[in-house]
Amino acid sequence: MRLSALVPVLIALNPVHAVQAQEITGKWARSDGVAQVRIAPCGSQICAVNTAIKGGDGSEKVGDRLVMNVKPAAANMLSGTAYDPQRKMSYNIDITVAENQLSTKGCVLGRLLCKAVSWSRIK
Repeated sequence: MRLSALVPVLIALNPVHAVQAQEITGKWARSDGVAQVRIAPCGSQICAVNTAIKGGDGSEKVGDRLVMNVKPAAANMLSGTAYDPQRKMSYNIDITVAENQLSTKGCVLGRLLCKAVSWSRIK
């Protein structure tokens, strides 16, 4: 096996370098100021639930949730899938955590169409 194939496995097995799901738990504000979410475990997965919506286009509501099945993929990154039950859509998702900042990148159509969103931790 090539060394480059082992790197993601070694990172995932090393808790010092790989971001853990509990590091993303808490309250977060989206950079556009429209949404706030609470990220917490929900069963064996992680859920992001809208706790506040300001303005917006009406497609988001308080209580909407995103169910994520993610695992450490690299240093400071979780990767996996997300399901939006309100819209009945599944996404590939990458989550990067740095200090009190969070970046999410959701993709559809085999990662052809992606959208990145920045978040700040609410204390």
